[in-house]
Amino acid sequence: MKKLLAFVLSLVLLLQAVPVLAQEESRVFVDSLGREVVVDREITRIAVTAPLAQIVVFALAPDMLVGIAEPWNDSAVQYIDEQYTLRPVLGQLYGGKGGFNLEELLSVNPQVVIDIGEPKDSAAEDLDALSEQTGIPFVHISAYIDRMDEAYAKLGELLGLEEQAAVLGEYLTSVYDRAQTLSQQVEKARLLYVLGENGLNVLAKGSYHSPVIDMMADNLAVVDHPVSRGTGNEVDMEQMLLWNPDVVIFANDSIYDTVADDPLWQSISAIQSGAYYEAPVGPYNWMGFPPSAQRFLGMMWLGKLLYPEQADYNLYEEVARYFDLFYHCTLTPEQYAELMKKSLPAGELSAN
Repeated sequence: MKKLLAFVLSLVLLLQAVPVLAQEESRVFVDSLGREVVVDREITRIAVTAPLAQIVVFALAPDMLVGIAEPWNDSAVQYIDEQYTLRPVLGQLYGGKGGFNLEELLSVNPQVVIDIGEPKDSAAEDLDALSEQTGIPFVHISAYIDRMDEAYAKLGELLGLEEQAAVLGEYLTSVYDRAQTLSQQVEKARLLYVLGENGLNVLAKGSYHSPVIDMMADNLAVVDHPVSRGTGNEVDMEQMLLWNPDVVIFANDSIYDTVADDPLWQSISAIQSGAYYEAPVGPYNWMGFPPSAQRFLGMMWLGKLLYPEQADYNLYEEVARYFDLFYHCTLTPEQYAELMKKSLPAGELSAN
């Protein structure tokens, strides 16, 4: 009887300890939507919901990523270590070319799935439903171009990487503040950002993808209804001629290579004077496709391109530092020159 009582007592004590052990292994994380999400105390396996989140998270915790939203594009191959480009592709939750693959998500077994960016109106409901459906906690971290330090602080809190996140956040804040100061000290260049296979789409002022252009230049593309799509607003050549920009930036998949021989485009001041360039790409378009952290590269590039006298920094050194911090690679002078070959005047391609 004494042995039986001792066994029962031991069993009771063990059962009472289970909730305590569970509490020790988990914690409550309050995401940017105010949702209280139970996550593992120590996180080492994460997935993301979109390319924007992929870029932000990769900078802080590349080895934790067990799945990515989309394959790294071709321009990334020479910069991103192969081990990271071979991660399983899960698709993306909102928009994009492919739906979020829950079966693939479950197969890579992440401890948490991270959504980053400006929250959709239905984000809280969507993430709650996915958490319930998969048994995996989904969290949202809001990210805005003027407050990226807050996004990284929140991400660092989630992943237990507060110090590393602070380094990234402080760096982006310094880049943003410098660009903001520069933009307030100059007469802004009259500029259009042009995209599309015919070069007749523009990133309109005030649109979702235009904040870097709006800050660093006089964005002439003022339209009644700026669209939030990455394709921009479609216009006609007559409107282009009316705007008559002094500088034109072409998207990398547009008509940069052919405008010099096009009589209509030759009627535009920027083309006549040779003040037209192609946005750098590598990895991803620096002007914000997707609109993630690489836009800070765009800020530095536009500042040096448009206002070389006032932008008192070495662009190669700044870009190389960004690549070290956010892509975990060393950018050589040769790689930099290749990145800039259509993006700076020929005399300014040197890394010196």
